[in-house]
Amino acid sequence: MKTSTYRLTGLLYLLVIVLAGSSQGYIRGTLIDYDDPSLTAANILENIAMFRAGLSLDLLAFIIDAIISVLLYQMFKSYGKNMAMIAAVLRLIAHPAIGSLNLLNHYLAYQVLGGADFLTTFSPAQLESWSMLFIDAHRHGYLIAGGFFGVHCLLLGILIFRSNTIPSFIGGLLIGSAAGYLIETFGNFNLPGYEHYTALIVGISAAIGEVTLTLYLIINRKNSVK
Repeated sequence: MKTSTYRLTGLLYLLVIVLAGSSQGYIRGTLIDYDDPSLTAANILENIAMFRAGLSLDLLAFIIDAIISVLLYQMFKSYGKNMAMIAAVLRLIAHPAIGSLNLLNHYLAYQVLGGADFLTTFSPAQLESWSMLFIDAHRHGYLIAGGFFGVHCLLLGILIFRSNTIPSFIGGLLIGSAAGYLIETFGNFNLPGYEHYTALIVGISAAIGEVTLTLYLIINRKNSVK
């Protein structure tokens, strides 16, 4: 495979990281307080354009991720066609499928606060609670997608070990990212109360593994797959 394809994949991956990081890390991280529905509702209404932008940024990231899934399959199919196909499918399910559908919860979180006529029977406090319910559903939708994405990272790490084009240590870092995603998903569902710690684990492991792979694909000029 040509070096330009590696670089394109890396640039698209970097774009996904920036878009999704801006939406999840900055926009929702700034506006949402899971312990205070009233404050969260006020933040959303005062920054409605910003909150809406979060949906668009995520959607763009998920569309690009579908392209990345195909490119990664083409990149690694020589080292295990079935495994590369499974890895690609899991990535497609995680973000382009589950992640995109989960954006409905993001949309409804501010839609119920908009004062539509069919919502006038609810009090402001009830609407704030409904909005927080959708926000919480969106957060757990991310966790479900993370389970699929974690297994994708595991298989991708194994494929990197099999290849002769990307250093093996990056495969190890991807397996570490996989562990982080799976710990967060299954830990939060089965051992609630430790969300801060699991978020820290996945934040560090994913950043190290995925960012390292991304930068290698962009910078390295010696990649070549027969």
